[in-house]
Amino acid sequence: MTATTIFFALLFYAAAALLAGGLAWKIGSYARTPAPLKIPTAPAPPHARGVALRMAREVVLFESLFKSSKWIWGLGWLFHAALALVLLRHLRYFTEPVWAVVALAQPFGLYAGFAMVAALASLWARRLLFERIRYISTYSDHLMLALLIAIGATGLAMKYVSHTDIVAVKAFMLGLLYFDWQPLPAEPVLLVHLALVAALMAIFPASKLLHAPGIFFSPARNQADDARERRHLSPWAAELER
Repeated sequence: MTATTIFFALLFYAAAALLAGGLAWKIGSYARTPAPLKIPTAPAPPHARGVALRMAREVVLFESLFKSSKWIWGLGWLFHAALALVLLRHLRYFTEPVWAVVALAQPFGLYAGFAMVAALASLWARRLLFERIRYISTYSDHLMLALLIAIGATGLAMKYVSHTDIVAVKAFMLGLLYFDWQPLPAEPVLLVHLALVAALMAIFPASKLLHAPGIFFSPARNQADDARERRHLSPWAAELER
């Protein structure tokens, strides 16, 4: 077992622990945060079924962003859709035998990599070229965009520039899942790609990327517009009235 294999195995275990633990802590924090006011963004549905449908449109179609800015919506939706295909394509490294849906996604996931990088580069250019957006952009905004672009670019480089032994990579990933470590190819582009992915996993719970689970806890989105029909009382306020 090489030092490279041991290092990356431990690195991914640590990154996975930080990702799972950090997400669990943040989601628990979101769930415990009181919502003392009834503040759904109007026009809002008056029933739970309508709230679920509205949330689904927001998560899948980015409805509010579509109403705000069509071209930003296009780039944002393209990135997220492409990312979903890329992640689906990567499931072949963690499944044996490969699931049918993952096999069907392989060619689409490959081209989605180009779309993902292009969309990210356009969104980053927006933050650099437009003074109003540049003024409100923080270092973390640029860091996350650079990290995501670097992950996508190194992934594409392994396909078109420096070919990687994907059979050995799959054996390494399956070995991590079953605690049966297998040698990892010591190819520079692959190692950089994996290191960047591990870094993203580790910092995800502390980054703005937490809007992924956070949207489900947004009172402006998950509340029904029924303030006239029933009194809204948060749990902590109900305890004070006892």
